[in-house]
Order: sequence, then structure tokens, then C-alpha cells
Amino acid sequence: MSKKNERRPAPGQMIRAWLHPQVLVMFFLGFSAGIPLLLIFSTLSVWLREAGIDRAAVTFFSWAALAYSFKFIWSPLVDRMPLPLLTRWLGRRRAWLFMAQVLIIAAIVWMAVTNPALGERSMVLMALAAVLLGFSSATQDIVIDAYRIECIDLSMQAMLASSYVAGYRIGMLTAGAGSLYLASFFGTTRELYSFAAWQKTYLAMALVMLVGVLTTLSIAEPEKNSAVIKARFDANHSFRLLLLFLLVASSFGTVFFFSAGLAGSLKEGLSQGGSIHGEIIGFLAESCRLFLALAAAAVAARGLVLVRLVDPKMATETFVEPVRDFFQRYGLKTAILLLVLVGFYRVSDIVLGVVSNVFYLDMGFSKNVIATVTKTFGLGMTLVGGFMGGMLTVRFGVYAILFAGALLAAGTNLLFMLLAGSGADLSLLTVVIGADSFCAGLASTAFIAFLSSLTNVSFTAVQYALFSSLMTLFPKLIGGYSGTFVASIGYESFFLMTALMGIPVLLLVWLARGIIASPGEA
Repeated sequence: MSKKNERRPAPGQMIRAWLHPQVLVMFFLGFSAGIPLLLIFSTLSVWLREAGIDRAAVTFFSWAALAYSFKFIWSPLVDRMPLPLLTRWLGRRRAWLFMAQVLIIAAIVWMAVTNPALGERSMVLMALAAVLLGFSSATQDIVIDAYRIECIDLSMQAMLASSYVAGYRIGMLTAGAGSLYLASFFGTTRELYSFAAWQKTYLAMALVMLVGVLTTLSIAEPEKNSAVIKARFDANHSFRLLLLFLLVASSFGTVFFFSAGLAGSLKEGLSQGGSIHGEIIGFLAESCRLFLALAAAAVAARGLVLVRLVDPKMATETFVEPVRDFFQRYGLKTAILLLVLVGFYRVSDIVLGVVSNVFYLDMGFSKNVIATVTKTFGLGMTLVGGFMGGMLTVRFGVYAILFAGALLAAGTNLLFMLLAGSGADLSLLTVVIGADSFCAGLASTAFIAFLSSLTNVSFTAVQYALFSSLMTLFPKLIGGYSGTFVASIGYESFFLMTALMGIPVLLLVWLARGIIASPGEA
């Protein structure tokens, strides 16, 4: 619905709104949510690279963030299941939030005491810690989203969302640029690796997470809709839902683990040495392995529902109805088109982003330069791009800016080709980061508006979680092989490949032009 004819608030009202206690709370919760991601993404990649870990192995760690892409699966569990003792003490939302934050701190400390340079066993322990950090951080996101919706009425939701995003960006800056500055200050370099420096850095990030814990302990528990959920699904149903999730997750893990040998044999038999064809075959084999495990999990879930491990009505309302509603509203063909567009819109920038910090190091830039230019300056340009994207979306509509954002996001990847051929050119790095960050901010604004337009108000939480999860799933799967591709074809060819990935996205946006919101509907 258009908001153009609504009376705009006076400046004094806007200032009071920004100082509303719940707006300030969402800033600190957003800060807490922004800390973990880069600690298992770009910051960890710098640590592993300094420790002498192979580039391909470094980028595989991006898969630890796949929990963000599957969080919709256990979001109903977080929504409905009480936690022993904690729920009685803190309430339904704060109990899950507190537990997630404690697990985040534990995972960061686990990573801090693990030296990846000591061998394969240490790498396995680091990977497990990264997976725990991704899972607990995604759980925190689920709870914060629910808390934001329930803690205040609809008229303040935009202010809460803005405050949350600002806090999230500052949290990412702290975990990105801040951690790199700290690591350098404590004395680690590419030439002289120091585990103690990285250990102190990650322990400092664990301490920073106490901001979120203190916020959780000081806020009030929202009571909206809690009575309704409690009446519909009691503790017995919640326990059964937990058991269902654990059994389905075990089915996925078992198939994924035991299919490793089959996938390895397939790659060895079909790949051709270190050629790019061999790497593509390897990627396809691992993708098939993932989808085989997902299919096994789906079959297990269906079987457990049929034997009435959980209430079939509960399972249907929780998992089936939101998906069924989406396909009923758009029809099969259109729904598939929209889902493919959602799944691949950000493929160019996410795949490039996985290997970006490794690329900067390989070009000869110091951690301080990386922190200053790519994190601090890049964040500022992203915010500017987001602000411009919002104004342009209101003026020209979602479709125009969505198309322009996809074109610019892919086109700026070509600038990285110039940087790859120029070496450690600080001026060129600044130009490239500025253009790339601005375009990413512009595209993200239009894309969020697009995702919001796809949701049904009756299933907003589940459908938006599904879309936001799908948004990063395929790009992260491909991104896990970015280091392997770079090793095979070099940086310049890799950046060209990521730019070309944007061409099908432009076609998808054009095909969906009749569905995407017009200027009056943005």
C-alpha cells in the first residue's frame, strides 16, 4: 500500500522516535547480530591465510555460514519450544536470545584457543567451532527478528528496522576492520604469523558480544501472541518438534558424511587434473552430495510425520502452509521464476566476496589498508548506496532499481580485473571499493523491497526467512569453491567469470518485470 499521502512527522517527533527505548534496544541488538558473520567469513580467511592454510581450504570455511541459509528450518522450533529454566526466568524470546548469545561467545572462544597452523586436527576443530558460531548466530537473528515485530506496534517498525541495520553495520565494522586492526596491533603479519595475536583478537570479540548479553538481560519480554501459541502447541508438541528436527538433521548429516567417499571417487574418476573442467565437475559432485542429503532429510521428515511423531496439523501449519500459499498466489511457473531470481540475484558479489580478503593480501595490501579501505570506507559507501537506492526506488520503482542494481553489481566486478593487473595500487583499490560498495548498497535496498513485496502478511516471518535463506544458499555454495577456481584460472579470469554470472540474473529480472512492484507500489 502506498504511503505517499500520509502526513509526515514533524522534526521533533522524529527526534523523539529515534530516542525511543525500543529503538535504542534494537541498535544494540543489531550490533550483537553484526559481530559473528565476519568472524567466520572475511576475518577468519585472513587469519587462516596468515597461518599458511591453502587458499582453497580457506574459502571452504565460508560454508560454515550456510546456517544463515537454512535458518528457516528451525525457526518454528525457536518460536514454539520453551527452554528449561531459562524460559521461566527470562521469558520465551529472551531465553532463546540469551542462549544463542552464550553459544556465540563459546564458539568465538573455541576458535580463539584453536591454532589452525598445527595441522589437520586443529583445522577440523576450527571448522566445528565455525559451524557452531554460524548456527548460534543464525538462531540469534531469528529471535531478534521476532522480538522486533512483537516488542512494539506497527507504526514504529520502520524506526526499529533502521536502528537495527545501523547497529548491524557497526557490528560488522567492529568484527571486520576492528579485528584486523587489533590483530596488527598485537603483532601478527603475513611474514611473521602470531597465533597469540589472533587469539587475543578473537577473545576481544567474545568480550564485545557481552553488549548483546547485557541488552538481553535489561530489556522486557514481549508478550504479543505468546498466549495463542502456548494454547495451540503445548510442551509435549514442542518436544516432539525438537525430536523431529534432531532426527531430520541426523539424517542429513549421516547421508552427507557417508556420501563423501562416493563424491570423491566421482571427482577423481571424471576430473582432469587441476583443469577448470575438473573443478567444475568437483563442484557439481559436491552439489549433488548436498542435495542428496537434503532429499534424505525431506524423506525422513515425511516419514516421521506419517508415523505421527509430531502432530500432522502442526507440521502442516508450520512448514507446508507458507510454501503452499506462495505457489497458490503466483502459480507454479511464476513462483519458480521468482524463487530462482531470489536464489541467484546476489551471486556475483557474494561469490567474489568470499575470496576478496585473500585477494587483497595476495596483491600485497596490509591488514591496516584492508581494514581502512575495504571495511571502513567500504561501509560508508554501502550506506550512501543504500540511501540513494531507497530514494531512487521510491522515485522509479523496484523493477528499475532492481535491474540497475544487478547490472552495476556485475559490472563492478570487472573493476577487480583492473586491480588484479595493477598490483598494490592504493588509489585504484579505493576507486574499486567505492564503486563496488555503493552499487551493492543500492542493489540491496531494491532487493529487500522486492523480497518484502513477495510475502503474505499471514506468513510474513516464515516466508521472509525462506526468501532470505534462499538468497544466500546457492551463492555461498559456489563461493566455497572460489579459492579452487582462482587457483585454476587466476584472479583476472575469476573476476570475469563472476561478472558473467550477472547476465542470467538480468534476464531473470526482465522476465519478472510484470510481477515486480511499480513506482506506486514500492
